[in-house]
Amino acid sequence: MFIIRPIEQKDLEGLMELLEKSGHGLTSLPKDPEVLKKRIRMSERSFLHREDGPGGEDYLFVMEELFTGKIVGVCAIISKIGGFQPYYFYRLEKTHHESKSIHVKNDVTSLHFHFIHNGPAEICSLYLHPDFRNSQNGRFLSLSRFLFMAENRKFFEDQVIAEMRGMVNDSGHSPFWDAVGKNFFKIDFPTADYLYVKNKRFIEEMMPKYPIITNLLPEDAQFVVGKVHPNTEPAKKILEQEGFKFSGLVGIFEPGPVLIADVDNIRAIKESVVGEIKEISDKNLKSEVYIISRTSGNFRSALGSIVKLKTGGYKIDGVTAAALKLRLGDKIRFVSFRPKTTAKKKTSKKK
Repeated sequence: MFIIRPIEQKDLEGLMELLEKSGHGLTSLPKDPEVLKKRIRMSERSFLHREDGPGGEDYLFVMEELFTGKIVGVCAIISKIGGFQPYYFYRLEKTHHESKSIHVKNDVTSLHFHFIHNGPAEICSLYLHPDFRNSQNGRFLSLSRFLFMAENRKFFEDQVIAEMRGMVNDSGHSPFWDAVGKNFFKIDFPTADYLYVKNKRFIEEMMPKYPIITNLLPEDAQFVVGKVHPNTEPAKKILEQEGFKFSGLVGIFEPGPVLIADVDNIRAIKESVVGEIKEISDKNLKSEVYIISRTSGNFRSALGSIVKLKTGGYKIDGVTAAALKLRLGDKIRFVSFRPKTTAKKKTSKKK
């Protein structure tokens, strides 16, 4: 069984072990213990000290195998991006050109330098250990964050983005970087990725502000604009099922798509329910699977079964209650594990 909870300083070693297999795709969590220590401290401060509204807090969560304590996944939410250091993207634009005199039609794609100083929120830093990757664990890791946002709604911007990993291979090679980035920064892709985590200012200092016409780039560089890494395709699909759409923005270094959604319209937030635990069962409950989190104390989330009681309140299975450290009278927030529209429907056989 797995739980998702806020990261703590004691998780540093487990996080480092997890990231050993992350390749070059997880730019926000480099394999640098000092950077990770700083990120964990920032997360702990974010959970403890919050203003009346979003102020750039960085909430980092780990997915823990409950009976072994092994850290198998990580994910994060930033309450508001921008501020003192803006976030940089390309805005993707397409224009149609047509000449009746020579009977030619052509679409021209251009990338326009774009930066954000004032929000929105961002979900980021999602990584699941390869040995634990399946549709259940990946969905749980991704969607559990939304219960935290729902429970702490005033601490987040009204919109949230997700910058999806672009087409970069395991050795850190990016065809887009080779065609564009290295000509302006004179450093390799992994180095640029690492520096971006520490200080984003060099992007604005070195990147030309005029548009880049992608039609003029090599074909392999053109191909990856707006595309996601194959390993990221399932995560993109999950977010699209929750209501995320392409924002028109792509990443600066490896131009994967940036998805966006209105926070209040995200399925896992909009359909989440708060209820009181009236019974804890020592038997398995016959119900669909829910993502469940407690509403008091430190955030803690798990998958489990819930049954609504006719007398009011809810019955929860004992294993989930123990994992979430719940007692009778505690309140929980929960949501269906899968959207109703994507659940498998039973088909009746024709007689």
